Amino acid sequence: MSVSISSPHLQAQVSENGAELVRLQDGVGLDLLWDGNPAFWTGRSPLLFPIVGRVRNDRIRVDGSEYELPKHGFARTSRFEIDEVGPSQCRFHLRSDETTLERYPFPFALNISYRIEDATLTITASVTNTGSTVMPVSFGFHPAFRWPLPFGAPREAHTIRFDREETAPIRRPVDGLISRDAETSPVHGRTLPLHDGLFETDAIVFDRIESSTVTYGAPSGGSIRVDFPEMPHLGIWTKPGAGFICIEPWQGHADPEDFDGDFAAKPGVLLIQPGDTRSFTMGITVSSAGL
Repeated sequence: MSVSISSPHLQAQVSENGAELVRLQDGVGLDLLWDGNPAFWTGRSPLLFPIVGRVRNDRIRVDGSEYELPKHGFARTSRFEIDEVGPSQCRFHLRSDETTLERYPFPFALNISYRIEDATLTITASVTNTGSTVMPVSFGFHPAFRWPLPFGAPREAHTIRFDREETAPIRRPVDGLISRDAETSPVHGRTLPLHDGLFETDAIVFDRIESSTVTYGAPSGGSIRVDFPEMPHLGIWTKPGAGFICIEPWQGHADPEDFDGDFAAKPGVLLIQPGDTRSFTMGITVSSAGL
């Protein structure tokens, strides 16, 4: 089951499976989100919880015990409950249960809200520690936008522009883990020209990003601005030749190649005290103007 919300400038559909955004259209009905073609990738905009990326051997270690946890966690394959549906907003929740505790031994409440105002879709995830011990956690967004966007510009004209210069080296996944060695940033000043060659060795991981906003599009077509305040990491990914580009704000990332410690000590993990809540927000704004 999916629910629909809209404004005169934007329409969205969200599935109760994973509380995942599965369709996003502009005011004239142009599709902006990847369609999940299984020939390349079945995802559209999964939510990553309680980990981002892979952990070593797909297991986390907590107080001397190990728990099997798949890549990107289990929220994206879980059925959420619908709390609210209105014309322009909806809200979902997922609660810990026996199944989640076998993989991730922490009681939690995960609330996801979607709200459209004018041409902006705002997605907010709130994670509450409902247990009695400190809860380590990561969270990530993973929207896949069409490449090229349906505004008429050719694929090779598309870029991602950052709101600040990104001079720090990037990382790459190695067998799903974050590489020990860094690469020179492919960003030229504040602009990343997009081409398939960027992704021949998998995703680009900014583990030291300065920006909190990026704008994706082409000079002669429309654009999408992605805002991710207070999210310290960013992944950009596609499969060469696929018709999508993923712009992924993260709190946390895959295990570094040389990390083999307790989950609470994993780089990028947040520690939430009992009874406390941490929220993560991503805004998607559609413009008919080019870059």
